[in-house]
Amino acid sequence: MEMRKKKLPMGIENFEEIRKEDFYYIDKTGLIVDLLHSWGAVNLFTRPRRFGKSLNMSMLEHFFSLDGDKSIFDGLEISKETALREGYMGKYPVVSISLKGMDALNYKMAFRMGARAVRRAASKVQYLLESDKLSESDKLEYQSLLDRNMDEATFCDSLRILSEMLEKHHNTKVILLIDEYDVPLAKAHTNGYYDQMVSLIRSMLGEALKTNNSLKLAVLTGCLRISKESIFTGLNNLKVLTIADERFDEYFGFTDKEVRELLEYYGVADHYEEVKRWYDGYQFGNAEVYCPWDVLNHCDRIRSEPHVQPENYWINTSSNDAVKRFIQESANAATKREIERLVAGETITKEIHQELTYSEIYQTIDNIWSLLFTTGYLTQRGKAEGRQMKLAIPNLEIRDIYVTQIMEFFKENVREDGDTLNRFCDALQNEDAESVEQIFIEYLRRTISIRDTAVRTEMKENFYHGILLGILGVKNQWGISSNREMGEGYAYILAEPDTGDMGIIIEVKYAHNGDLDTACKEALKQIEYTRYEDDLSDDGVENILKYGIACYKKRCRVMLAKNN
Repeated sequence: MEMRKKKLPMGIENFEEIRKEDFYYIDKTGLIVDLLHSWGAVNLFTRPRRFGKSLNMSMLEHFFSLDGDKSIFDGLEISKETALREGYMGKYPVVSISLKGMDALNYKMAFRMGARAVRRAASKVQYLLESDKLSESDKLEYQSLLDRNMDEATFCDSLRILSEMLEKHHNTKVILLIDEYDVPLAKAHTNGYYDQMVSLIRSMLGEALKTNNSLKLAVLTGCLRISKESIFTGLNNLKVLTIADERFDEYFGFTDKEVRELLEYYGVADHYEEVKRWYDGYQFGNAEVYCPWDVLNHCDRIRSEPHVQPENYWINTSSNDAVKRFIQESANAATKREIERLVAGETITKEIHQELTYSEIYQTIDNIWSLLFTTGYLTQRGKAEGRQMKLAIPNLEIRDIYVTQIMEFFKENVREDGDTLNRFCDALQNEDAESVEQIFIEYLRRTISIRDTAVRTEMKENFYHGILLGILGVKNQWGISSNREMGEGYAYILAEPDTGDMGIIIEVKYAHNGDLDTACKEALKQIEYTRYEDDLSDDGVENILKYGIACYKKRCRVMLAKNN
């Protein structure tokens, strides 16, 4: 009888729930130890999304907080630290707030969501209304934080007021946790009310972190390190811990050892290599980490369906605007080549600016490189030299996002270029192999090609196949079919023009040694051999054109064989 395995904590961000409800937990309590050893009054952790920021915040809250069951820390790293446990565990009032919900199309709505988050935090400590340590005017001030019609001034003061009241009541300073501080700024930037939001968040954080004498320690998390001038003006005690920092590097994300143990525990260790290729590859400081969200999702799936293919779990959790913009802005040839090299698994050296404001993010292509780095679409390899970093795409999952966006971008561009496309389709019908070749080469030069030294030949063929389908898609009256989905290793396309008396069969081959002629002849042989045309003949189509197209990088050769 196999022992019942612990449940996998998919998307669970409450530390206590994970510990009490028998979920599998990868011990990150060392974060508390490091935090208390290297003391910063205000600590900001920036990490990409889905790397366990909120769960770590929940862990901190349960550790410091005056109430709650502290046995949930038994057996974890922190339980060995007797002095720290005696000095800090369960000793502080904690104010914990997440700004993740301030996501709205306009400022008014976003503000209301922010006010709701403040009310929620304040209503957890309603015992303050009974406190004999607070004067009547203190209580009135506290009550303003429970008001459904809170005004902006109260909102900006809220975290400071709450800290002061808690300090008066408990006679001890307060721990302040602010999760996802930059979500409201990101949303405001997208939806056009950025300046209003910056000024709101700036005063809220200023009051909470700078003029707050009741503060023992504050921890903030976010995706981006927004430059000091715009948000943290005059905060001299701010300690920023980004993905480039070596301190705290292994507390967000799973390490290789942790992933091996997890797969081992669930009896799916034979999937280690694929999990590594797909979800590993991030470098935070000196630690190599996997994206926890993906590992948990994939582990959950392979337990019930061992043969399931790895998937892109991360992509569904947010928009991939950064990659999209990057590819759209890559109008110049140099950037195109750099993207091609990244997709091919190479590294590109760039100067990275970690401190950006949202309004600067898309201003220059250099800033977009920095954004891709901080949000996890690129990662560093090796050691940085000053601001110069070697950047790479972390793994197959993220590579897949680039490839998808590159193909989307190509299709959008193709639609705008009806003229050339129609020339291409006419040339196909008119048996003009030379023009087909010329126009196809022209397209290959303009698009971002997906070369990959690592993948199998038929994967390479898929790229060219996709481009051809994209071009033919302009003819909505034509019948277009393709066998690529059937995975026979041979990518052919069948096009039937709207004239009804013609069939065009195209076979794509990748000439991996660069010998285009031989590959072209092989493609034509392939068409003969598999007798694709039999169905057409049976339908009474007499005029059948067979094209062999061989591709190598940005070169191609087209040959035509007729059947009549």
